[in-house]
Amino acid sequence: MFKELGAMVSLLRNGGKIQEEMKKFQEQLGAITAEGSAGAGYVTVKANGRQEVVAVRISAEAVALNDREMLEDLVAAATNQALAKVREQVAQESTKLAANMGLPAGVMGGGLPGAGA
Repeated sequence: MFKELGAMVSLLRNGGKIQEEMKKFQEQLGAITAEGSAGAGYVTVKANGRQEVVAVRISAEAVALNDREMLEDLVAAATNQALAKVREQVAQESTKLAANMGLPAGVMGGGLPGAGA
């Protein structure tokens, strides 16, 4: 209980610094990227730390197969993989940010975009 109270006091004392750091962190989310692929490279999706898909590549070989349902599944799988990877990177970066500010783990909302802003 006292540990949580200490964390709250720390947050209150450092409110301005924390807001400034969170603003910087939110701005940096666009620079964090990850790729996911499916179907042995038939489909590749790139996403950023804002959970936005920024690129989708579909190989000519995948298009030539003329299998729309399979292609839809591959796009979904590659997108999910890219988003999972980028979420992990954002969580790691938010943990580092919290540690650099002397805050306990988990204070940054698990690294999810928009947390704490």
